[in-house]
Amino acid sequence: MEYLLEVLKIVDGGLKLNPEKVKSYAELLADKLETVGESKAALRIRQALAKSRSDHVATSALARLGKVPVDSESRISLADEEVCSTEDVNVFIEPNAEKLVNQFLSHLEAADKLVAEGVGIAPSMLMYGPPGCGKTELGRYIAASLGLPLITARTDGLISSYLGNTAKNLRTLFEYVMGKPCILFLDEFDAIAKLRDDQHELGELKRVVVSLLQNIDALDNNTILIAATNHEHLLDPAIWRRFAYKAKIDMPIMEVRRQMFHFFLGGFASQEDCHLLAAVSDGMTGADIRQVAEDSKREAILADSHSVSLEYLFPRTLQLSTPNELTPKEKLNEQISQTRQINTKIFTYKRLAKLFGVSTGKICSVLKNMEATENGFERPATHKDR
Repeated sequence: MEYLLEVLKIVDGGLKLNPEKVKSYAELLADKLETVGESKAALRIRQALAKSRSDHVATSALARLGKVPVDSESRISLADEEVCSTEDVNVFIEPNAEKLVNQFLSHLEAADKLVAEGVGIAPSMLMYGPPGCGKTELGRYIAASLGLPLITARTDGLISSYLGNTAKNLRTLFEYVMGKPCILFLDEFDAIAKLRDDQHELGELKRVVVSLLQNIDALDNNTILIAATNHEHLLDPAIWRRFAYKAKIDMPIMEVRRQMFHFFLGGFASQEDCHLLAAVSDGMTGADIRQVAEDSKREAILADSHSVSLEYLFPRTLQLSTPNELTPKEKLNEQISQTRQINTKIFTYKRLAKLFGVSTGKICSVLKNMEATENGFERPATHKDR
């Protein structure tokens, strides 16, 4: 049966005397009916909701709908609520992670069919990997794809200095998300899900982990939970078992980096330029690529140019993968050598000279000296080198 999930949520809210939940899922049902052309049915539902307001049937909980709860002491919001659009969200991840995310989405989108057949869904995903690789953006993408608001927990609001308040805040937030169609996103997850055998942590934070586990277990099978961490090694082992999907969001591979450069540079760079930049950007995160691309676009605009300067962008890209302890001269030589080794057919002496803003003679000298050093001897300086 289509829309069974929404109907069951409405029934559950009614049985538990939770008008907030009834209203939220009734509005979602009306939206879905209108999308498929059932305008009259959608109108009837909205009229019933409007009548309940005018008759003052709604409780104070209903009146507070849409207001994210706050910490009782600091009054800081426990979460931020956002409605994401697919037009505003762009994710670039490697194929294996993309396949897992698409499977996760397909199961959620087919929730009505699965529930009708008595098969529950497993709406929980843990994303982990290095910082700057797109986990937060991926959370926004999932929310946008499902057309649900994203409730992102705020660590500064959840964690309290008062004994017992953090566990109380967790319970309040989980109860809030169970009362409306949304996605709960626990970013920086390791802050509240650390190993309980960590000797450096206080007993209070260990109790927080227990509270977190209990709240996750108390979620119904239809509440979507997403968590993200840059430090998966810090997570308590029991946490991993609570998530049906575990997606490693790793450093972008070359093809993904090419897509990123093409997207962030837009019409300011050719396909060939993006291919060259992808080749030399191994070790850069998506955040790094976005930053250098936007910096170079600003430089181009200020120079009244319609294309970025590779002489500006190329060294910026390489700088992120070159050791900082090198002198400027050593760094330049290392960058030239690294680039040449990527592909000698693509990175010819002439192209390297143009990219690094030096002469072909300088490129030839640097590469010969680097080769000599690698072979265990220094090449005698020539008059041209001097």
